[in-house]
Amino acid sequence: MNDIIRSLYERKSVRAYEDRPVDPVHKQAILDAALQAPTAGNMSLYTILDITDPALKQRLSVTCDNQPFIATAPLVLIFCADYRRWYDVFCANVDEVRAPSYGDFMLATADALIAAQNAVVAAESLGLGSCYIGDITENYETHREMLHLPQYVVPACMLCIGHPTEQQKRRPKPPRLTTADLVQENGYRRAEPDAVARMLADREGMPPEYFEGWIQRFCTRKWNSDFSVEMSRSCRAMLEDWCGEKID
Repeated sequence: MNDIIRSLYERKSVRAYEDRPVDPVHKQAILDAALQAPTAGNMSLYTILDITDPALKQRLSVTCDNQPFIATAPLVLIFCADYRRWYDVFCANVDEVRAPSYGDFMLATADALIAAQNAVVAAESLGLGSCYIGDITENYETHREMLHLPQYVVPACMLCIGHPTEQQKRRPKPPRLTTADLVQENGYRRAEPDAVARMLADREGMPPEYFEGWIQRFCTRKWNSDFSVEMSRSCRAMLEDWCGEKID
């Protein structure tokens, strides 16, 4: 196993950091690595917001589902899907230009997320911990105002990065599913609920008779949660704003 693959196996979400800044050289290396990510048509359909204002971090810690560690994270980066600059330059130089639509939203979001993962891998290689914050996609209208986002620029994800505490270094990484669970050849085959239950029970190392209670609690905490409902509402608002039309 080479060093890059080993670091992918070892990387885990880190939500507690030592009280010291990220070295500016390391910060620049992380940002430069993000920009080396694959991108649709070499267009780099994203913008990275470097959040350095403590008051803004504090607000984000509240609007992103009340997660206090965001306020004290040494490095906070928001990766925005961004078609604004390309659309503007198209309109300035081409007679007929269609407005960005659903496919452009998907491409720009993918570009932003791929760049973010490059940043995560780079941070890990430098001994820094990171955590994705998907909750930046909640409260779209609030975040749009806070971050001064024009149409065709939306937050795709946020990263918190810093030096992990000793406790975080020692904390075991949660188990992952296997290739046998997730890789299918030549087409999709829907799994029966019982098979999925066995797969998840095996991953969690729990006796099968515990699964029903576990999945009920998990569904309540994640799928049926208020934040999940808000995220769906918010993402719909993003799409409607991006495409300039209501979604039926």
